[in-house]
Amino acid sequence: MAKVTFIGLGNMGSPMASNLLKAGHELTVFDLSASAVETLVAQGAKTAADVNAAAQGAACVITMLPAGQHVEAVYLGEQGLLQSLPEGTLVIDCSTTAPETARKVAEAAAALRLRFLDAPVSGGVGGATAGTLTFICGGEAEVFEAAEPVLKGMGAKLFHAGPHGAGQVAKICNNMMLAILMTGTCEALALGVKNGLDPAVLSEIIKQSSGGNWALNVYNPWPGVMDGVPASRDYQGGFLVDLMAKDLGLAMDNANRNHAPVPMGSLARNLYEVHAHQGHGKLDFSSIQKLFVD
Repeated sequence: MAKVTFIGLGNMGSPMASNLLKAGHELTVFDLSASAVETLVAQGAKTAADVNAAAQGAACVITMLPAGQHVEAVYLGEQGLLQSLPEGTLVIDCSTTAPETARKVAEAAAALRLRFLDAPVSGGVGGATAGTLTFICGGEAEVFEAAEPVLKGMGAKLFHAGPHGAGQVAKICNNMMLAILMTGTCEALALGVKNGLDPAVLSEIIKQSSGGNWALNVYNPWPGVMDGVPASRDYQGGFLVDLMAKDLGLAMDNANRNHAPVPMGSLARNLYEVHAHQGHGKLDFSSIQKLFVD
């Protein structure tokens, strides 16, 4: 098993790090949240005073951070982590960022003879907890192969999307589609309920019909219809509205760079921005249902 450092213990990072411990890896963690660190230490992880100290002696460093600026600060900042790592260290960034950010970090890592992989994930907090995440990786094929034993401790499906940045491109395409599906699902459920239909009955009908989709089938946004999803716990936990809005912003920026028409993605982004500005940014992204019924 590998000696791994994990930086970033948020809603996704904490269960991912926990699964690395369960897989038998020797783990050191770092986060600005003392309580998040304490939880992992109680499970057997080690910790350190800062990211550079946490990464000392690690064969693999993994980051799971909120946005691109945090990734650049950790790796490329004044005391950037890349400068303190020995040649050959495997560096895996699981954050969702702009493809340009991934390529920038990859270029800096290559100059220092470090092996870098952008590996954003799909599957949400449920997948992170269950160890069934999908990793969407960009980088050299041999680096992807070297990362597989570690990634398999946290996920069930691993994809090599292409060169550096390709993982991020695939991830923002996926999340744009997810946002479109979720907003459409919420709109349809609200229409049915306003016509007197039971949301549970309507959901089952659509699930068995041509309108079935992931947002409805396994992440139903209507409160009380499905157990174990954020909608049935006041939209707490899960993937935050603020993060979905951020990812949709990345998709729009990329679409502009590539002159790609994304009218449905643009509408979904606007709806999530409105929802966030109404004070729902810290709720799960399925809470966009509120926009259609409040």
